[in-house]
Amino acid sequence: MAKSGKTVFFCKECGYESSKWMGVCPGCREVGTFVEELVKNNGKQTKRSLLNSKPVAINEVTANDEERITTGFTELDRVLGGGIVPGALILVGGDPGIGKSTLLLQVCRNMSGAGKNILYISGEESLKQIKLRANRMGKFSDNLKLLAETSLDSIESVITEVKPDAVVIDSIQTIFREDISSAPGSVSQVRESTNTLMQIAKGNTIPVFIVGHVTKEGVVAGPRVLEHMVDTVLYFEGDRHAAYRIIRGVKNRFGSTNEIGVFEMREDGLKQVLNPSEFMLSGRPEDASGSVVACLMEGTRPILVEVQALISHTNFGMPRRTSVGTDYNKVNLLMAVIEKKMGIQMGDYDAYVNIAGGMKITEPALDLALVMALISSYKNRPLDSKTIVFGEVGLAGEVRAVSQAQQRVMEAKKLGFKRCIVPEVSVGNLKNTEGIELVGVRNINEAANVI
Repeated sequence: MAKSGKTVFFCKECGYESSKWMGVCPGCREVGTFVEELVKNNGKQTKRSLLNSKPVAINEVTANDEERITTGFTELDRVLGGGIVPGALILVGGDPGIGKSTLLLQVCRNMSGAGKNILYISGEESLKQIKLRANRMGKFSDNLKLLAETSLDSIESVITEVKPDAVVIDSIQTIFREDISSAPGSVSQVRESTNTLMQIAKGNTIPVFIVGHVTKEGVVAGPRVLEHMVDTVLYFEGDRHAAYRIIRGVKNRFGSTNEIGVFEMREDGLKQVLNPSEFMLSGRPEDASGSVVACLMEGTRPILVEVQALISHTNFGMPRRTSVGTDYNKVNLLMAVIEKKMGIQMGDYDAYVNIAGGMKITEPALDLALVMALISSYKNRPLDSKTIVFGEVGLAGEVRAVSQAQQRVMEAKKLGFKRCIVPEVSVGNLKNTEGIELVGVRNINEAANVI
């Protein structure tokens, strides 16, 4: 029996195409990433032009930040770099049930209420299901149009006819092109569908939001080239059973990639948290050993978090070490520094470290707070509840300077903290510190003397 198409192999990471299976991808050098797909070749070729093919001098092009479109959420606008850029292709990924569709539906509500014509296209829900979800959020404007469709050709014709100010695609794994025989969500379908949506966005200067499912490793399903094609990649993080969500920009051609936005999940949808430091410290115990407040930077925003440590004598020959919210190897490294430089033997003790609130922290400024929390729990001596700590710790036990120390101290002062333990090299550069005591330390021994 004659085949209706030809079999090709695609790399899931970079989208490299080959006529035969290979163990190592020649494009990205990844191992075992080739998948087999059946591609129908009917001779149909679609050619589009994003913009004018005539070259233009860069000084003749006009562009400014005033053209950005606000989402109605200052937290999301900050992550996007000040708002939505017309013609941008934005990918939103996250775990199932984390709130991706809820957030984008609220963004559609805000933008349509501001007079923008929005088109919400869903390939996973019917119109009645979307309406049921929208009823919990409140009243919507007639400027928001809904479409339940999975065919990309139909979606393209509707966008051309309606000419909306913004489009939401929920989700890219359900959209398919009819001239490609593989199933929706496959490498070729996701790649070609994203390429078509990119051409629609750039050619008509329409911002397009794309919802992407994630794999068990936490990355967007489909070829890795998907993240290279879009302008912005946002990840919605947080435990689905927790009250808050964090949206983080991991790629942004129009702004910083270090910014985060904090939201709280409620019955009527997501509500932005304008003061995440106060939110993270709510319910903090008073005068408890092993509890230390640290100040971290997420982009341009300082955030205060509580670091908790518990040191207890082990009942087994091998001590147990557990870390939640920070790197496990970092905790082991800092415990080794404490043993070597302070003479405190922790080899017979279990160690449990937790970042309260569920945040995941990798910043080096957390080191000194971890060290002081471990020592506080070991000696069973609490640190003053009005004291904040930040600094990087080296292998020699020295405390090194961290960036943006001024913003960290100002955030602590605003929330009522009275003392700040900082690297000594940073004390001379701090200004306007009336009302908060600065304690400069050169090494972990001087920091332990505070306890």
